[in-house]
Amino acid sequence: MVIVPAELESRAAQLVPDADVVVGGAERSDSVRAGLAAAADADLILVHDAARALTPPTLFAEVVDALSAGHPAVVPGIPVADTLKHVDADGTVLDTPDRAPLRAVQTPQGFDAALLRRAHAGGGDATDDAGLVEAMGVPVRVIAGDHLAFKITTPFDLTTARLLQEARR
Repeated sequence: MVIVPAELESRAAQLVPDADVVVGGAERSDSVRAGLAAAADADLILVHDAARALTPPTLFAEVVDALSAGHPAVVPGIPVADTLKHVDADGTVLDTPDRAPLRAVQTPQGFDAALLRRAHAGGGDATDDAGLVEAMGVPVRVIAGDHLAFKITTPFDLTTARLLQEARR
């Protein structure tokens, strides 16, 4: 299933004729809720951002494997390489957290479908679905992510993606 903005519905149907195309909403969470409604019979749900276009298929399989092993919520993540700083509104450093336990979380994020439906039932919005599940007190399992699952959101990211694709050829 592919969730798209209304103006891309017919184009998406042409590009992925074997997929169900569903119109999303104004916010990310609205789009996920539209997908959940359209996948009413699903037992497992994977939520993936199209901006992570180079995500290897094996990462999807690893998320499903972790769900099948009994984890109700699974996200891939990679260790944070940069030093991070908490800063105030004026840009003054407040502290430097230890990066060792930190992970940059990616998609696909996988969930027991009933759990994800409960997480979205109250509305609300989050930058990722795992945040809604965490707010319910449900543990979210982090598995090893993949550097190819980076977001393509800036001109630099797009250049990097193109170079990686050229290198694969």
